[in-house]
Amino acid sequence: MGIRARGRPNVARHQEEDIEGVMTHPLLIDTATLQDKLGRPGLVIVDVRGKAAYEFGGHIPGAVNSTWHEYSDPNAVAKGLLDPDLSRMQQRIRALGISDDSEVVIYSNPFDNWGDEGRMFWMLEYLGHKHLRILDGGWVKWIDERRPFEHGRVNVKPGTFVIQIKKDTAIFKDELRGLVKQPHPRVTIVDARSLEEFLGKEVSGIPRPGHIPSAINIAWNGFLNQNATVKDLQAIRSSLEDKGLHPDQEIVCYCTGGVRSAWLYVVLKLAGFQKVRNYAGSWWEWSRDFACPVEKDFQGLQKVLGIEAPTRPS
Repeated sequence: MGIRARGRPNVARHQEEDIEGVMTHPLLIDTATLQDKLGRPGLVIVDVRGKAAYEFGGHIPGAVNSTWHEYSDPNAVAKGLLDPDLSRMQQRIRALGISDDSEVVIYSNPFDNWGDEGRMFWMLEYLGHKHLRILDGGWVKWIDERRPFEHGRVNVKPGTFVIQIKKDTAIFKDELRGLVKQPHPRVTIVDARSLEEFLGKEVSGIPRPGHIPSAINIAWNGFLNQNATVKDLQAIRSSLEDKGLHPDQEIVCYCTGGVRSAWLYVVLKLAGFQKVRNYAGSWWEWSRDFACPVEKDFQGLQKVLGIEAPTRPS
């Protein structure tokens, strides 16, 4: 038996006490609590790592495997777009054993992906599921604590989940394009990519580098402790406020394909932001539509990369 997880510093407004007496956020579940719940009816654990890692590297007992790619539009060049065939999406979600009243716990290796657990969380919330949690620390903490695991695939009885779109969790290209063409003081657009990508670094497969006008950059990967758990939420809120974000604002998140931005979506929810939307198409889609405006900062990029600007002849 592994050691019990320790609670993080108290953030009373955003945390609740679970059955083990450990303080945790309602959208997170700690490793000790999840181990106690293993095998309970109605619990569905979704491992969003790749198939090889899941089957051969081991997984939490009873966990099913599914990645965000399985729910992408098969006919779209922009890989992040969701499959418009809702019946196909619903069937795939049901195949995981998920019903409307299932308690769904999502996990990954937080240090070996692009925020995939956030993408699965956001997608299921957008599709209307109401009982979702992310395993705090994921596979990293589970293994470090020597908790039980198994190999191979898990076969489950199909669930009965029915999709009911929750529109206030997503934004699409046409609405966002209209938004940026006029003043939008009540909406803040946040780019979850790296600073280099935001400033205009060339990326293979992306037609135009840069960012959406008026967007601010908050990289997706600065919110975890060394053991892969989420950092103290008060500290996260303070860092977001330093960037000009406040919980009463409406926030629109994007990245390259709506994966890193979906993790930022989760972080914002953890920090108390209620009005948050994710743009699934993100830069894969936006940069391909030349009607969508783009801004670049090559001087800023040169400074970040340590490249000296060429001097003009005197």
